[in-house]
Amino acid sequence: MRRPIRYIVVADGDFGPMTSKTANAIIRYQPERVVAVLDRRLAGRTVGEVLGFGGGIPVVGSVQEGLAPGANALLIGIAPVGGRLPDEWRAWLAEGLDAGCDVVSGLHTFLADDPVLAAKAGAGGGRILDLRRPPADLPVAAGRVKALDAYVVLTVGTDCNVGKMTAQLQLTGELTRRGVRTRFVPTGQTGIMLEGWGIAVDAVVADFIAGAAERITLEGAADADIVLVEGQGSINHPGYSGVTLGLLHGSCPDGLILCHQASRRYIGDYREEAWLRIPPLSEYVRVYETVGSMVHPTRVLGVCLNTYDLPEAEAHRACEEASRDTGLPATDPVRFDPDPLIAAVLKGREAKLARRAGRV
Repeated sequence: MRRPIRYIVVADGDFGPMTSKTANAIIRYQPERVVAVLDRRLAGRTVGEVLGFGGGIPVVGSVQEGLAPGANALLIGIAPVGGRLPDEWRAWLAEGLDAGCDVVSGLHTFLADDPVLAAKAGAGGGRILDLRRPPADLPVAAGRVKALDAYVVLTVGTDCNVGKMTAQLQLTGELTRRGVRTRFVPTGQTGIMLEGWGIAVDAVVADFIAGAAERITLEGAADADIVLVEGQGSINHPGYSGVTLGLLHGSCPDGLILCHQASRRYIGDYREEAWLRIPPLSEYVRVYETVGSMVHPTRVLGVCLNTYDLPEAEAHRACEEASRDTGLPATDPVRFDPDPLIAAVLKGREAKLARRAGRV
């Protein structure tokens, strides 16, 4: 971006703890960039009242209300099924572009290809940034990550939107604070917004998903000892398992962190009618290790639980139950101490170094 970013985050009708993943991540990790959230349904409230974090950032009902305190960019803050732009939002984006704002989008619909919006961007001096647009020169995966000295960890999940990106960001922050050279590798539009680089692998042609994962994992390892790759989807999600498998085989992770929302029982039940029950966590451990190790030896290091909607005592019990079910450390790294997962990652890293040195 050419100037300090001041966002109006557009999440109309969907702003909430589970339905506005992109908005919530920007607010949690870069709140200084957010001027307002646009949601007509909740206008007049604060972000802190809606999410439980984010403080006094206002929720507004129009673009003009967000422009008044100095916004210079509109950010699409939701990821609707299929990634398409709601029709009525187009006028809001045009209004922002007319005011000279940039538009930052992670939708599958590329806004820069819209001739009306593109013309308004040119006339107003703003830019349209389509973060999901993949590079044109992606390779087919060739297992090059297997040769890395860096320790690679991929988050995998029981469903979409269970905390795979958040887990890696929490671990990246803590490992960095401890002086460990760590790099977070973004594989989705929200991570790219936060980090300023990466590839949204769910927008990549299927033959090149693993190649995209390989490319950015290698890039992340250029100056890191631990590489934390953002996971996507779930291995048994009927719609998104393909991107999960591509990431698993392309990034060739040495270790995996299994992510799950503790209260969720069915795949997709946060957004749509539930019909596919989530198997036991121990079953996911078995499947992810088996399928991943067919390309590169890997094991699940621990379980990351999302317990945002549970009382504290119940959240602690959920972590204990996950640990009993899998025999692995389990915690909610946002709500509780991330140390069980940090310790598992560091132990895995030491074991890899020992193997490389011929001590094991």
